[in-house]
Amino acid sequence: MLVCDGAMGTMLYAKGVFINKSFDALNLAQPDLVAEVHQEYVRAGADIVETNTFGANRIKLGQFGLADRLHAINEQGAKIARHAAGDCAYVAGAIGPLGIRIEPWGKTGVDEAREYFREQAQALADGGVDLFILETFRDQNEIGAAIDAVRLVSNLPIIAQMTTEEDGNTLDGTPPERFAPELERRGATVIGVNCAVGPAPMLDTIERMAGVTTRKLSAQPNAGKPRDVEGRNIYLCSPDYMASYARRFILHNVRIVGGCCGTTPEHIRQIKMAVRGVAPATARPAEAQIVSTPAAAIGASHAKAGPSVSLGAGAKAGPPVLTPPVAREQKSRLAQAMARGAFVVAVELLPPRGFQTDQAIERAKRLKARGVDVVNIPDGYRAGARLSALSLAVLIEQHAGIETLLHYACRDRNLIGIQSDLLGAHAMRLRNVLLVTVDPGRVGDYPDATAVFDVDSIGLTNVVARLNQGSDIGGQAIGAPTAFHIGVSVNPSAANLDQELRRFEYKAEAGAEFVVTRPVFDAAAFDAFRKRIETARLPIVAGVFPFESVRNAEFMANEVPGVRVPDALIDRMRRADGAEAAAREGIAIARDIAAALRGSVQGVQISTPSGDIETALAVLDGLR
Repeated sequence: MLVCDGAMGTMLYAKGVFINKSFDALNLAQPDLVAEVHQEYVRAGADIVETNTFGANRIKLGQFGLADRLHAINEQGAKIARHAAGDCAYVAGAIGPLGIRIEPWGKTGVDEAREYFREQAQALADGGVDLFILETFRDQNEIGAAIDAVRLVSNLPIIAQMTTEEDGNTLDGTPPERFAPELERRGATVIGVNCAVGPAPMLDTIERMAGVTTRKLSAQPNAGKPRDVEGRNIYLCSPDYMASYARRFILHNVRIVGGCCGTTPEHIRQIKMAVRGVAPATARPAEAQIVSTPAAAIGASHAKAGPSVSLGAGAKAGPPVLTPPVAREQKSRLAQAMARGAFVVAVELLPPRGFQTDQAIERAKRLKARGVDVVNIPDGYRAGARLSALSLAVLIEQHAGIETLLHYACRDRNLIGIQSDLLGAHAMRLRNVLLVTVDPGRVGDYPDATAVFDVDSIGLTNVVARLNQGSDIGGQAIGAPTAFHIGVSVNPSAANLDQELRRFEYKAEAGAEFVVTRPVFDAAAFDAFRKRIETARLPIVAGVFPFESVRNAEFMANEVPGVRVPDALIDRMRRADGAEAAAREGIAIARDIAAALRGSVQGVQISTPSGDIETALAVLDGLR
């Protein structure tokens, strides 16, 4: 039985280090302060001290402009811990998550993540750690990449710990019955959980893990949930309480106990006294035996894991299909039309400001009467308080009798919220979705509003594809599969076209069923682009955008990223005499482009600068 230390961050904060600083950089800036914390835990009886390197990876250090100091920070962290531990404790190289999403939920590939972890693991190994501890991971794909990375540089023992909610599932919803066997398969020496919850819910999780893995376990709970006391977060679990649960953990094959956030040296002192009476203590061996002894103390092998397979930066990964997916032609009228090769027309309808929807519903009715197949509802507008796209789509389908194509944006939503939104949309009979990332810029009526991204459109496509297979992102069954008709976007005029094409390929692999392009202003250039994506065999709906004025045309040409307007079109707009003539010319240009595209695409999406459906219908009339 080994006792690990407590919360380095908690102790540094208590010693006056502000939370907006890089705690890892203190290894170089204030090494004596870091050593002091280590020594306090060693004096309290810790058998393992973790290096102060939880966030010392390239991504997190880069946020502080310290990426170039990565090796020095990690190596020094290991040396500080080694000096403080002396012959009394082992040194564990601490590695935390990258702080970004990796495939299949994010744009960072498993191979890239593995390299980020490898360089940190190498630096820790160079510093002389005895073992590695991977902790506070929420994504089993990411911790798998970290395990692989450590194995590339070392055969030392690996403690691999996920972080869970009170229900025992990870923050992404993966149950212990799934992640524990997976971590064993990936080659972790010890499997455990840490952070997020206190001792009682963690014990429930440990009991579930013990039933599905033969590996020894570790448990490092928080000292309860933090409570705000006069503006400070205080963890209120007493040392005695934490110690009582340490004894219970041991009964379920736990061989490493300790604490996470809020756990002080006094907590560790009480835990050490408690476990000493339950299991024999493991003394620190001589330095010559240090490489092999941690595994013996833990009671498990740390043989090198087998080779892993990289999936590429957008590939699908995860559980097999739980339920046969719904056939495409059965998903919606739009899906059926596309499946039989019909030409479809979509018109964009903006969500209104405020909550009054009568005008939007009437416009949708007019579009249906004029033969429009689907109303396109954009998401992610930040100009003031607008009705949500999802709400408007539901109301239009219910009251206007026309199908909608719901844009669903990643911005400002986390994975758990995304799943809830989509399941709610499906329950309200929405089927057609266009999955987009949306730009992060601070725009609209609230310039101080921020943008939050948990995934991008590739990850979002994987999420919806999983739901269509009857599984959530954690691999748990949701019952009947959803029947979303999945659309994705592509920009034929992207500044980095090779990157745009790679991203499109990832979306197609993830499960996209049709593609909608950004506005097309050059039919000849688009045809060359189309030939580069036709191998995906996805129906293409081309974006068409009528200029409403010369100024609007110039704005699109010069100020909108990712849009290219030929000079010839600008000249046509400039030759128009007056505002009305310019508006007519903008419609004529859009008609010409739509007519030129019609033979090579399966539909058009007409959007206008101000959401004017009369202009959209005028373009449609010319197309017919």
